Amino acid sequence: MPVDPYILLLLVTVGIAALVPARGTAASVTSGASTAAIAFLFFLYGARLSTREAVEGLRHWRLHVTVLACTFLIFPLLGLAARGLVPVFLTHSLYTGLLFLTLVPSTIQSSIAFTSIARGNVPAAICAGSFSSLVGIVITPLLAAALLGDSGGGFSADSLVEIVLQLLVPFLAGQVLRRWIGRFVTRHKKVLGLVDRGSILLVVYTAFSEGMVRGIWHQVSPLRLGGLLVVEAALLAVMLALTWYGGRALGFGREDRIAIQFAGSKKSLASGLPMASVLFGAQASLAVLPLMLFHQMQLMVCAVIAKRRAHDAEGPAVGPEPAAASRTAVGTATRSG
Repeated sequence: MPVDPYILLLLVTVGIAALVPARGTAASVTSGASTAAIAFLFFLYGARLSTREAVEGLRHWRLHVTVLACTFLIFPLLGLAARGLVPVFLTHSLYTGLLFLTLVPSTIQSSIAFTSIARGNVPAAICAGSFSSLVGIVITPLLAAALLGDSGGGFSADSLVEIVLQLLVPFLAGQVLRRWIGRFVTRHKKVLGLVDRGSILLVVYTAFSEGMVRGIWHQVSPLRLGGLLVVEAALLAVMLALTWYGGRALGFGREDRIAIQFAGSKKSLASGLPMASVLFGAQASLAVLPLMLFHQMQLMVCAVIAKRRAHDAEGPAVGPEPAAASRTAVGTATRSG
C-alpha cells in the first residue's frame, strides 16, 4: 500500500521540531510567518475555486447534501460516541484531537483521484470536495465551539473571530480577485501547489515546536498511540461502509456511490492543520496528531478500494446510473481540479 511522500515530509518536520524547536525570538518569527502562510493558503483556495463549477454542481444537490451530511453530521456523531473510550483507549487530549478530526472538511484532490481510478462520477467528486471545503470554513469552527468548548486548550469565542479574519476573509478575497488572477493561478498551479505544502509544513513546525517547548508530548505513550490507531481504523471502516451501502439505500447509481464513498469518508489535512493552529494554539500539536494519522490511513485503504472498484467497473450497477452528461464532463472536470 502506498505511503504518501508528503506524510514523510510532515514526519520529518515533526522530527526537526522535536530536535530543534523554535524558542524565544525564533518562535515569535515562525508564529508570525505561520499566521501569514495560513492566510495566504486560504486566499489561494478562494482563487482556485471556480464559482461556475460550483453552481453547475448544485444540479446534483442530493449527492452533495449526502456528502455534507456524512462529513459534518455522521462523522461528528461518531466522534461524540468515541467519548466513551476515554480513558481506557484514549487520553483526554487525544480524544479532543480525534473529535476535531471528525469536524474538518473532506478532501478535494484525493477524493477526485480515487474517484477517477475507480471510474466514478469525477465531476461530482470535484464539486462535493469543493462544497465541503467552502462550508467547512464556517461550519468547522462553529462545531468546534459547540462540541469542544474549553476542552480545546486555548479555544474560545475569540477563536471564531480569528477564524473569520485569518481564514474566511482571505478566502473571500481570493474569490473576489479570481476574475483577475484566476488564469495566473491556473497556469502556475504546480508552483503554487508547492507553496501550499510549504505553508502547511511551516504550520506543523510551529505547532510541534510550541508543543515541545511546553512539554506536552510527555503526555502520550506508545500504548496510547496504538489505541488511537485502532479507534481511527474502526472510524474509517464505519464511514466507508456507511457511505457505500447508504448510497445504495438512497438510490444512487454506482458512479455516484463511488464519489460519495471517497468524498464522504475522508478528512482534509490541508484544511484541518491550519484550522487547528488557529483554534488550539499551544495544544495544536496533539490536536493534529489524530488527523495526520487518519490522513495516511485513509490514503492507504482507499487506494486499495479504488483499484478494486476499477476492476468491477464493468459489472452490473445498482440503482439508477448518473446522467450521461456527467460522463462527458469527466475530462474537463479533471483538468480543472
